[in-house]
Amino acid sequence: MNSDSVLVRQTVISDIPKIVKLQEESFSDLAKIGNIWHPNELQSHIDIFPEGQLVAELDGNIVGSATSLIVNLKPKYSEHTWEGITGNGMLTTHTLAGDSLYGADISTHPKVRHKGIGHKLYQGRKDVTMKFNLKRMIAGGRLYNYCDYANKTSPLEYALKVVNSEIHDLVLSFDLVNGFKFIKILPNYLEDARSLNYASFIEWLNPHFNPIRD
Repeated sequence: MNSDSVLVRQTVISDIPKIVKLQEESFSDLAKIGNIWHPNELQSHIDIFPEGQLVAELDGNIVGSATSLIVNLKPKYSEHTWEGITGNGMLTTHTLAGDSLYGADISTHPKVRHKGIGHKLYQGRKDVTMKFNLKRMIAGGRLYNYCDYANKTSPLEYALKVVNSEIHDLVLSFDLVNGFKFIKILPNYLEDARSLNYASFIEWLNPHFNPIRD
């Protein structure tokens, strides 16, 4: 598969059932506890901030998706939970007065991972960040493989080993490759057995940010 054949576009209502299926197949562990997008949430995302909702399409099939909203964290690295920052998944916390694009979720189908689809979705998010002249893009990424190391290292030590390329983590390593900087650990971020509820606070600064807005 050539990543050039993948189209990243804005999500539309007819994509909703396909995204739900994608979530079930991409996050089978979270799907078991109902911790994936539901149709009413995806509808709310489109209603509230359509420009921040993206899908990756290949041969007419949805193989990836990304959900984003604009937020204003004060202080800028304040601790938060996934439910709190996303309005319990409805994106009611979205505000055009914010300065940061927040990545609430990104997924690619297991059969097409490592094909550049996630990278194209991240580029789509960077484009949204620049379009709205936001200072940065931030997110909380689950420490996907931490469950395998929890008995011998702290979440921070684990994350720093990933940053130093001593450990590969499915999520954080991918974020770092895409230009994000690891900031700190977010405890109790999301109910998740793999990460033991820990996430990495990541940040990408918009190189084209103009502090003087129209």
